[in-house]
This record gives sequence, C-alpha cells and structure tokens, in this order.
Amino acid sequence: MMFISIMILIVAIALPSINRNISSNLYLRISSLLLLYTGALTFNAFYIQSIGSGIGIYSGLFQITLFTQLFDIVIVLTGSVILIAWPLINHKFIDNNLNLNEEGHNILPINNYRIKYSIIVLISTLGSLLLISSSNLITLYLSLELQSFGVYILASLYRHSELAISAGLKYFLLGSLASCIILLGCGLIYSFTGLTNLDSIYSMISVIDNNNILLGFSLGLILIFIGLLFKIAAAPLHNWAPDVYADSATIITTWLTIMPKISILLVLFEIQTHINIIENINIILELNPLNNIINNNTLSFNNSYFWSKNLLLISSLLSLLIGTILGLAQIKIKRLLAYSTISHVGFILLALAINSEQSIEALIFYIIQYTITNLNTFLIIILFGYIIKNSFRDLIQSIMVEDETGTENDINYISELKGQFFLNPVLSITLTISLFSMAGIPPLIGFFSKQFVLYSAIQNGYYFMSIIAIIVSIISASYYLKIIKILFTEEENTYEYSDKELKLINNLNSNSEIEISSTNSFIISTLTLSILLFVLKPSIFLNSTTILSLSLFNF
Repeated sequence: MMFISIMILIVAIALPSINRNISSNLYLRISSLLLLYTGALTFNAFYIQSIGSGIGIYSGLFQITLFTQLFDIVIVLTGSVILIAWPLINHKFIDNNLNLNEEGHNILPINNYRIKYSIIVLISTLGSLLLISSSNLITLYLSLELQSFGVYILASLYRHSELAISAGLKYFLLGSLASCIILLGCGLIYSFTGLTNLDSIYSMISVIDNNNILLGFSLGLILIFIGLLFKIAAAPLHNWAPDVYADSATIITTWLTIMPKISILLVLFEIQTHINIIENINIILELNPLNNIINNNTLSFNNSYFWSKNLLLISSLLSLLIGTILGLAQIKIKRLLAYSTISHVGFILLALAINSEQSIEALIFYIIQYTITNLNTFLIIILFGYIIKNSFRDLIQSIMVEDETGTENDINYISELKGQFFLNPVLSITLTISLFSMAGIPPLIGFFSKQFVLYSAIQNGYYFMSIIAIIVSIISASYYLKIIKILFTEEENTYEYSDKELKLINNLNSNSEIEISSTNSFIISTLTLSILLFVLKPSIFLNSTTILSLSLFNF
C-alpha cells in the first residue's frame, strides 16, 4: 500500500495541473495520513495466535513476526509525527515594505523543501519496514540501501546550504563504505554456504562439520556487524555522526537520530538472537554423552562465535565512554545530542550482547523509550528555533539579509536558549523533563529503561559493564544540566538596535502574532506526559515488552 501511495504522490508532483493546486503543507499532511493508515492496517493484523513464531511471505524473502509487527507500528507512528512537526509556526505580520505573500505570512525558504521531504521520508520509511522483516541476504541489503539512500538525500536536502551539502556528502561517502562492507559480508556468506535465506543458513551452520564453511560464515557475519554498527554510529565508528547531525537542519536531524537506528538495531537483534539459539543448541549437544561425534564437530563452531558477544560489548563500552566524555565539551546543541545518542546506543548494545530473557525485555523497552524521549526533545528544539529566530533581532536580520539556506530557523548553540524559561515557561519545562529523562532521573521513563538494562547485566554477571554504565550515566547528567541551567538563566539584552531595526521592531510589535499549531502542541504534550507519568501507568509498555521477550526467548 505504501509503495502504491508513493507512486501516486510522485505522479501528482510531476503533473503541473495537480501540483499547482496542492500546497506543500497538504503534501506533508497526506504523507502523515498515509503513515497513520499503514500503522492502523498493521495494528489490525496484529494477532498473536495467527502469527505464532512467524509467517513467511514472498517465497521466504520476508518474515512477519510479533516483533516486526510491533516495530512497524512504532516506525510509522514516529514518521508520521515527524512529518506533522514541520510547519510548527505561522508568524503573521503586515507591512508592505517587507517580503510578504498575499496572506500576510512571511515567506520562509523552508517551504520549498516540504514536498521533497515528504516523498523521501515515505521512501526511507518503506525501506525501514522492509528491512526489519527481511529474512534473506538480498532483501536485507536492498532494504537497507533503500532506507540509506533516503537519509543521504535528506541530509543534503537544503541545496543552498554549504553545511547541509557537506553533511550529505560525508554521510553518503561513509555510508556507502559501510554498505560495501555489508555487501562483502553477504557475498562471503553466500560463497561459503551457497544460500541467501537466513533461516536456511542458520539451520545449515547448526549441523555443519566443515571448519572452512564455519570460518567463512563467521568472517562474513563479522563484516555485516561492522557495517551495521557503522550505520548506527556506534563507537569507535561514530566520527561521522556529530558532524552530519550538527550540519543538517534540525528537522532532518530528528529523522537521522531515530528512524535508521531503530530498524538497524532490530536487524542486529535478529541476527544475535539466532546466533544465541544456535549456541544453546550446541551446548545441549555437548552435554549429551551420546553425541560425542557431534560435540567434536561443533566445538570449533562455539569457539568461533565468541566474537559476536565480545564485539557488541566492546562497541557498547566505547560508546558509553566516548558519548559521555566528548559530550561534555560540546557547545552546539545538536552535536551534544549526537554524543548523547551514541551513549544511548551503548546501553542498547549492552542489552543486545547479553541476549537473555531480561535483556530482551530491556532492549525493546529502551528502544521505545529512546524514540519517545529523543523525538520529544527534538520537536521542542525545533519549536524553540521557530520562536527565537522569528522574534525581534533574529527576525529583523533574516528580513534584512535574505537567507535561502533553509536552516535559518535552527538553533545551533546552547547559549541561544538562554533565558527562555522567562519567555516560554511551559515549553522550557517540557524540555527540562525530556532532558531529565535522558539523564535517567527517577521517576521518569528514562530511569526505568536504564534500570532494566543494568538489572539484566548484573543478573548475568556483567559487573564491570554495569559499573561503567552507572558512572557514565552520572557524568552525562552534567551536560543535560548545562542546557537546563541556560534555560533558567535570565538573559541580559546588550544589543543596540539601529534606526531601521527600531522601526521594524515597532512594526512587528503592533502587527505580529506567533501561532503554534494545536496539533504540534498536542503531540509534544502527549509525549511529555508519557515520559512524566509512566510510573503511574506502566502496564501498557511493560506488558507488551514482556510478551514479546517471552515469545522471542522461547522461540
């Protein structure tokens, strides 16, 4: 359905007779409704008894499970919210001497990109949905590239901005390198096993006694893991992320920090889960005295799989340390949140490496919590950008000096938020709640997600990683508190306006009005209440994650 919808929208954009009669905001609304309708269809097909352990479709190229169904809903709902979040404010003022349209709205260059943004978002979302359901090496790679091409274009969508072009080019070159590594890994697995279906490969590896095939498969899987870790900006493969996130527009950064990571983390989870199942089978065979011959053949297989858990643990440790330590020195808010994202990826990889019943539940809960908190934080920052950049001195400068980069409404430095509590107290409090949740302050939802991961780590004997995770959580709270401190610090106005600027200020004071969309206000309020009031009604999240973890662990 989504593919057909994308084709229809492309045709509508290509036909001038239709395109002239549809505004850019309407394209965004249509695209968001398509995502919501897709989520409704997915939820309607969410039947536990019918799906069971999974249903293969298209000759086994894709497999539908409870896990993929749930995160299909999460992905499309998140994508819909991001699409709705674009036109946050209409700043209306009337002056014949200013650059205004007929309705009295200031003409923002960002409007020119909304149509392209909606189509690319739909294409990237389609790639994400296909990726988490892929059960074949070919469909896995093609779905990953479909998603990746979308985010490459999004990063460089604002072609008049040198920073955006630089970010998109860097993302494309390094992302292509990661894709080549993944493709090389898929090629090695196929050359040694002769199979592309993942279930068939896992079944073959669990009973094969050829060490060359096992080593070739292990090498191919290592390359796939490295490529996927590169794409989610897990340390030490993280260097591209802060630059790309900081140089892209904030609405683009919102997409880059959430959507690609969800689907790729789920692919890593699926591979690691099957590896764990094969290891458990071989351990059972080793304990059976009647299977000495099989024991000798599978011993090398078990030894060859120590790398998978160790690779994830090393990446988790480095992500926790680098994301926290380097985040302390940041003065740009998007770079700081980029390092914060790397630190959160460290917690997710820790739960992924443990791969027990408790850690699977913690993993699912952490991904959902990360999506809610990160999305709410970026939506508030976007809203702050529109309010700050369309007020007084910033608005005057944007009028007097034409800026066609498309990013003139973005907040770059943390200091730009100074004193916003005294101007926008409710919005400042909601941002404070989101940042406290990221820091893991109880009783917010972020605290419980970290608690679940640490509990599963301690239960399985990972004491060193647990201590490191606790320490970095305490340290990372300092740079979240730095943003909060600036929010609640009153700003002293030392700027002197020229006569022309004073004339514009008088005109703006008498004829200006900022309108915040009620839809966006409702979204931010809902996300904030989810973060704040989780402790009062946790059963919805916890029951769903428990059911999924039990079904996956017992599979």
